[in-house]
Amino acid sequence: MKKDLSLPLFVLMGWLLFESPVYAYLDPGAGSMLLQILVGGFAAVGMIGKLYWHKVSALFRARGADGDESE
Repeated sequence: MKKDLSLPLFVLMGWLLFESPVYAYLDPGAGSMLLQILVGGFAAVGMIGKLYWHKVSALFRARGADGDESE
């Protein structure tokens, strides 16, 4: 089943060709803010990874922590 992509491509090309100029200004504080967002995102991903790593490793540690070792 082949989809007809001519209409979405036509709309996309029209949208890209008829763009209007944007008069915007990015001050130096905007770059600093973007850097803070990136660093905070990496820190959040690291903390989430750490929390879930401890939960996963606790599952494997719980098996031998019963004191029921017969070896």
